[in-house]
Amino acid sequence: MEPRAINEQLSVSPQIAPNDVHELAMLGFRSVICNRPDGEGADQPTFEEVEAAAKKAGLEARYLPVVSGKVRDEDAKAFKAAFDELPKPVFAYCRTGTRSATLWSLSQAGSLPVADILASAKKAGYDMAGVVRRIVNGGRTPTETAEDARFDVVIVGGGAAGISVASSLASRKHGLNIAIIDPADVHYYQPGWTMVGGGIFQAPETAKTMASLIPAGVHWIKSAVAAFEPKDNAVVLDGCRVVKYDRLVVCPGLKLDWHKVDGLVDTLGRNGVTSNYRYDLAPYTWKLVQNMREGRALFTQPPMPIKCAGAPQKALYLSADHWTRSGTIGNIDIQFMNAGGVLFGVKDYVPALMKYIERYNANLNYFHNLVAIDGQAKKATFEVTAPEKGEPEKDARRVEVEFDMIHVTPPQTAPDFVRVSPLADAAGWVDVDQATLRHKTFDNIWSLGDVMNAPNAKTAAAARKQAPVVAENIVSDIDGHSAVAQYDGYGSCPLTVEKGKIVLAEFGYGGALLPSFPRWLIDGTKPSHTAWLLKERILPPIYWKAMLRGKEWMAKPEKVTAA
Repeated sequence: MEPRAINEQLSVSPQIAPNDVHELAMLGFRSVICNRPDGEGADQPTFEEVEAAAKKAGLEARYLPVVSGKVRDEDAKAFKAAFDELPKPVFAYCRTGTRSATLWSLSQAGSLPVADILASAKKAGYDMAGVVRRIVNGGRTPTETAEDARFDVVIVGGGAAGISVASSLASRKHGLNIAIIDPADVHYYQPGWTMVGGGIFQAPETAKTMASLIPAGVHWIKSAVAAFEPKDNAVVLDGCRVVKYDRLVVCPGLKLDWHKVDGLVDTLGRNGVTSNYRYDLAPYTWKLVQNMREGRALFTQPPMPIKCAGAPQKALYLSADHWTRSGTIGNIDIQFMNAGGVLFGVKDYVPALMKYIERYNANLNYFHNLVAIDGQAKKATFEVTAPEKGEPEKDARRVEVEFDMIHVTPPQTAPDFVRVSPLADAAGWVDVDQATLRHKTFDNIWSLGDVMNAPNAKTAAAARKQAPVVAENIVSDIDGHSAVAQYDGYGSCPLTVEKGKIVLAEFGYGGALLPSFPRWLIDGTKPSHTAWLLKERILPPIYWKAMLRGKEWMAKPEKVTAA
């Protein structure tokens, strides 16, 4: 017997024997559900035998037999009714546990998010991909089995990556039937939010309507994705609509997991708690910075990966620069709380950054991961994993730090519907070849942007270089050829170290420096006013008027070289 926990109230397993029931009672189970018909296997005990053992052990037992491979809608309803009535926790079994897991998954449709149902079943070792369409449809078998729409190329995500790759495809292959799936009404220029938090940009400058940006001739499906069915070349939308594709591009970005920090959601936007990672909060960052005259300011960075790994310290630099100019820097205790062990992942840029850390008298606290926050009490709790000096590594300990202002960078993961899908690797990111950006298992699927697992920086600049690679390789695939373009891992992080100067970090796979400009114009390892002008005045129009429109200025893809 091997109980596999779906959640705290239900565990499932393969077939059990009557003498296993006493152990179930000792483990704390109070009820047993049998989902396997008697006589299905020659060596199978009857339900009557299991029921007798259950009564002897003080457990309730129910017999809800389901024919293998034929879980009906009424079976799921009966399971839900029994599960709701029985004392918890409940133990359910069949031949392998799959029918029991399926019954639970269908019974919870409409009550739990689809991604949560799939994740719970997956954690217990059961893949519910075969019934995902029924789960999306509220646990019922869809009456329409045919596709609702079909396109040559379907792009999931209408952010920087999605719109760019749609434009690049349309410019390369006229007549392609392309669709973008995204439920959002507004598209944001997220790299601008750091500047909003530093009082340089106004928030409305970073937003445009999605409708105004969808490329001409590209269909916009304004809906959320519930699941992928790659074996059937299908994307299942909320409401159980099915969109079929010949080729799929997955680029929905990542998920900001605000709830992972206990108490954070309840205090965001007040009590001195802010974040430039949200459009509506970046102006609050600037308000806090302007109003602060003394006290302690914390700036946090969670474990990698995160989008724009330099953004947490950009907030620190611009805030400290304002306090320096206003003459209050000597009254403010600046603390950078970094879950990692280095200031920046590419060592060539660290010397210049350290000079600014020293200039602002900021304290670096490595291996400090924010896990809880009490806004009203103005206290933040960090889990610290680093060894103390001269001592061996210790187990994680918790420290509480008071603050007057805290800029929080939230933990980040792949979106739920990606993480539980067949497209994901073990960590939940879309599993691609890092050069061609083609999926490693499904050869008609590509991915780019923050959601895929290539070891590059998750930045808009990276997506700008990735979009032409994906577009060129898809067109080559349509024409019957192999990949012709490759991505070198390029990413860019303009580190705003003070108002008017930037350390322009540009690098690729393995931390290799990949500067876009000659050193006499911009030396990326040193603070530069020219780089600031690039960030402030040139990059925003390039984003809106070139990148999103398929004009690949300084982004032509590198050709695949022969081995």
